[in-house]
Amino acid sequence: MKTRWFGRTNLAVSEIGLGCWQLGGADWGALDDQRAYDILGAAADAGVTFLDTADVYGGGRSETLIGKFLKTRKESFFVATKLGRMPDLYPDHYTEAGVHAATEASLRRLNVEALDLIQLHCVPPAVLQQGEIFDWLRRLQQEGKIRQFGASVESMDEAKVCLAQPGLCSLQIIFNLFRQKPVITIFDEARKKQVGIIVRLPLASGLLGGKLTKAQAFGVNDHRTYNRDGQKFNVGETFAGLPFEKGVELADALKPLVPAGWTLADLAQRWLLDFDVVSTVITGASRPEQAAGNALVSRLPSLSAELHQKLRDFYIREVAKNIRGPY
Repeated sequence: MKTRWFGRTNLAVSEIGLGCWQLGGADWGALDDQRAYDILGAAADAGVTFLDTADVYGGGRSETLIGKFLKTRKESFFVATKLGRMPDLYPDHYTEAGVHAATEASLRRLNVEALDLIQLHCVPPAVLQQGEIFDWLRRLQQEGKIRQFGASVESMDEAKVCLAQPGLCSLQIIFNLFRQKPVITIFDEARKKQVGIIVRLPLASGLLGGKLTKAQAFGVNDHRTYNRDGQKFNVGETFAGLPFEKGVELADALKPLVPAGWTLADLAQRWLLDFDVVSTVITGASRPEQAAGNALVSRLPSLSAELHQKLRDFYIREVAKNIRGPY
């Protein structure tokens, strides 16, 4: 597993991390404790040192499982968590006391003295623009509760607001072959300010795994079954920023570009790693073998300039016009 410097810190983290939303067991289908530990163990055995979670994942379950797992390992891990989406704060109850309480709760669940990184978790744009919440994070940093702070955002406009904040260590963004806008909107500024980029949804909620079909059925507890208002999807509604059937078609159209011996998921993740501003890619996994397989992408060679251009042209020609929602 190759490592990269994380933002302006002097810490190196695995370039393939593990997204731990699924460990909450509430939004990606049921997942018992043993399988959660097996996934974490498989990732760690493959060299993964960066774990990303949030207080809202399973109402704290993901953090709790990670905290217990850390006590069983001798390696050093970098654990990034998030706050701001629990109902006591979201959408319009943000206070310094509430942010402080959320931080203390994460500290207890992870069973650590200080959080490596706390990220604002897709808080409303107005809260980011007002800016006071960043001062609250700076005070937590001064108190020694957190070592670094960052933000996880939905749109590039939100990313720009965060990049203007002094002391920001990282930005977590949606970035994948179907979401290439960050390349031309924020990467130069992030590189200039040494802000680490954490890539979430690298496989576009599974579309770029290459195995979904138009007839795909998701489990009743899988968040991909529902839209942003909690209602069941109708055919054609937005899925990972695209109409679902269109997303499947686009993923299938990419398959002829996959190098021999690779999978579409390999291509999608390796493409991300070819951007030096990216600190880590937090692919999720519902099975141990997925975690181990994702980690192997770190060993793959960079893509050719010709293939990069083909993937860029494909995005401009076929994908960009179909994107829906905040971007």
